[in-house]
Amino acid sequence: MGLQCGIVGLPNVGKSTLFNALSNAKAEAANYPFCTIEPNVGVVTVPDERLETLELLVHPERVLPAVIEFVDIAGLVKGASKGEGLGNKFLANIREVDAIIHVVRCFEDDNVVHVAGKVDPVADKEIIDTELQLKDLDSVEKKIAKVEKAAKAGDAKAKKELSNLMLFKNHLLEGKSARSLDLDEEDKKVVDDIHLLTIKKVIYVANVDEKSLPDGNIYVEQLKANVAAEHADVIILCAAIEAQIAELTDQEERALFLQEYKLTDSGLNKLIKSSFALLNLITYFTAGVKEVRAWTIKKGWKAPQAAGVIHTDFEKGFIKAEVIKLRDFQQFKTEVACRENGKSSIEGKEYLVEDGDIMHFRFNV
Repeated sequence: MGLQCGIVGLPNVGKSTLFNALSNAKAEAANYPFCTIEPNVGVVTVPDERLETLELLVHPERVLPAVIEFVDIAGLVKGASKGEGLGNKFLANIREVDAIIHVVRCFEDDNVVHVAGKVDPVADKEIIDTELQLKDLDSVEKKIAKVEKAAKAGDAKAKKELSNLMLFKNHLLEGKSARSLDLDEEDKKVVDDIHLLTIKKVIYVANVDEKSLPDGNIYVEQLKANVAAEHADVIILCAAIEAQIAELTDQEERALFLQEYKLTDSGLNKLIKSSFALLNLITYFTAGVKEVRAWTIKKGWKAPQAAGVIHTDFEKGFIKAEVIKLRDFQQFKTEVACRENGKSSIEGKEYLVEDGDIMHFRFNV
């Protein structure tokens, strides 16, 4: 599945430093706005200890983890919804991603200028929220204008659409993002075709200085208090430190470095895992001597849909799926032993794939 998280924020909050730490693509990180003019895309592997377990048991020729794409998007400024700065480009790029990683500056540094002249994470967050809400409001009002005529003519479907669109409009006018509107999923489909920006799920990254690790500082507390009602994750990290951690290939050296900053895991690993969960994704595995591989699917998918991420023919010609639970594979060590001990099941089209399933598909095309 081609899934993307867009890294957004004001200029000089640490977006490109974070992106560079996340991926091998080295975006230019400079102390001035708009150094990232075209969106940079980095493919990032999802940390998963289960792959290591399978590798030890199967001894495959190669191991392929699940991945997520992160997109470093140009910095936003006040007035972007009206085209200020690189506003139009920013808003077009963010429209294409599946979820938003909103980086907020929670550190002071006289050597890194702040576009507003002072560190204020809540004000920074609200600038971006407001610009996205204004753009969404424009999109909703344009659709209202199209639907209104049919609604006034008595079209029942148009009346229902207009009613829901007005709920979105009023919500946005109150300075609230579309994702927080209390409306059932069926009614929310009224805005599917206009691709609202604020309906996308979001994770906040509080970028702190190294002395504020691991628990944050007063700026982080302000940000957490502001977003509490959104029930969104707030990941605390120091992008500069994460860049150093990402360069360490020796696991023992990496562990010592994390210990020095009282970290149990890197902030990037937490962010990647949180992004995976935010998008409601799970992983199943295929395991053979040629390859052990993690496949990404949406939670709630049935076996034929899961097969389709390998190849569309697998879904079209799906017959059955052989499923082994990872815990059973760990206990009995091989597929043959799992079958002999009744720990391999044959599942049909209605089987709901579970996170961690090891699967083999039978199909006919």
